[in-house]
Amino acid sequence: MAEEAKFLTGSTMRHVVVMALSSTVGLMAVFLVDFIDMIFIGMLGNAALAAAIGYAGAILFFTGSFGIGVAIACGALVARALGEGDTALATRRASNALIIGFVAGAVFAAIVWAYAPALIALLGAVGETADLAINFLRIILPSLPILLLGIVGGAVLRAHGDAKRSMWVMIWGGAVNAVLDPILIFGFDLELTGAALASVAARCTIAAAALWAIHRHHGGFGKPTPGEVMHDLRPIMAIAAPAVLTQLATPVGQAYVTRAMSTYGEEAVAGMAIIGRLTPVAFGVIFALSGAVGPVIGQNAGAGKQDRVREAYRDGLLFTGGVVLLVSLLLFALRGPLQWLFQLEGVALDLVFLFAGPLSLLWFFNGMIFVSNAACNNLGHPFYSTWVNWGRHTLGTIPFVMLFAWWFGAAGVLIGQAVGGVVFGLIAGWIANSVIAIGKGDSRGPFERQLTLFRHLHTRR
Repeated sequence: MAEEAKFLTGSTMRHVVVMALSSTVGLMAVFLVDFIDMIFIGMLGNAALAAAIGYAGAILFFTGSFGIGVAIACGALVARALGEGDTALATRRASNALIIGFVAGAVFAAIVWAYAPALIALLGAVGETADLAINFLRIILPSLPILLLGIVGGAVLRAHGDAKRSMWVMIWGGAVNAVLDPILIFGFDLELTGAALASVAARCTIAAAALWAIHRHHGGFGKPTPGEVMHDLRPIMAIAAPAVLTQLATPVGQAYVTRAMSTYGEEAVAGMAIIGRLTPVAFGVIFALSGAVGPVIGQNAGAGKQDRVREAYRDGLLFTGGVVLLVSLLLFALRGPLQWLFQLEGVALDLVFLFAGPLSLLWFFNGMIFVSNAACNNLGHPFYSTWVNWGRHTLGTIPFVMLFAWWFGAAGVLIGQAVGGVVFGLIAGWIANSVIAIGKGDSRGPFERQLTLFRHLHTRR
């Protein structure tokens, strides 16, 4: 019996809220475990260990972009196949995406493993810190293809509308990491090696939990042939490649903001670092929203239900607005406790207070970018997400930061970054609405569809 696509009936707002909140719990498990990692390493009293994790983490962030890209592609294609009622195609593409992700992860891990010393040196690490970072990387890197199985597997679960099991996949991984960290770091006196081994165990747990859930509850996996894998490689990479490029835009823009803030002294950088830690915790729901609203849009697009595609997109924006308003009010109310917790004073206090309430309200436009990118990815136009993200973190960051920093100093760096987000949030919304207006109903080639969209964007005024 064919599996019924879950998001084709019922309230689109309910689907968006349930998917987003469930995904948030999984993301928060990862954020908290990363934070606990740093606490345990900091307790060892060796600054070189903490610095080594920082350098290694910068490289691991880029390796994770491959997994995220393949996951976005797999989720979009599986959701559309389910919306079309073709469960066999959904199963085949899920199986092939897992194979492609595993192979790509293995190749990329091998390259990074071989060039780890050069990459660490490029980041500026030297001496003991560099040696520790290289060792940490070389323990974790062989598990990258296993992690990709877990990330892509989670995307398959969300494409089926199974947000709950996707959430538990991440929670189980986080729990394993949290339990093993103190045992390996302190109990076996393995220090940084122990933290790396705990991360490997967590990755294996995530992969095993995701694959088991798919096998047990969603029809399992097909028996793909090399020909089928190669046949699906093109549509998967058509979405995965721009998705990877999209993910890489964020660290580029943030690196410029950090450099701009550094001209105002250590207190300013410290204030920005605190904001950086607050943001994923405060807006974890918004970070999760892109992966949550995508399957809802994808299934309905596959079924040709354009009215529900529009509803899902609108509901994603309404949900974003509600979350941002509530979080901003909470941050404003917690200004005093934040000042006490981080012992804030001077420019650091000014920056955190500026973010906690006033500027955090503008996070709605970052949420608009996330929801709009999800719409473009799931409606067959992933490169628009790439253009928006790179535009937001270059043209939407550098000139605005320069201008507002000239006017307002350190505070202007944050203001400029936020204003750039407003501009590109509106641009992303305009593009997403134009993509939705065109709809699915043609069989033309990619170039013809892109040309139609280009003309449509320039005639909607």
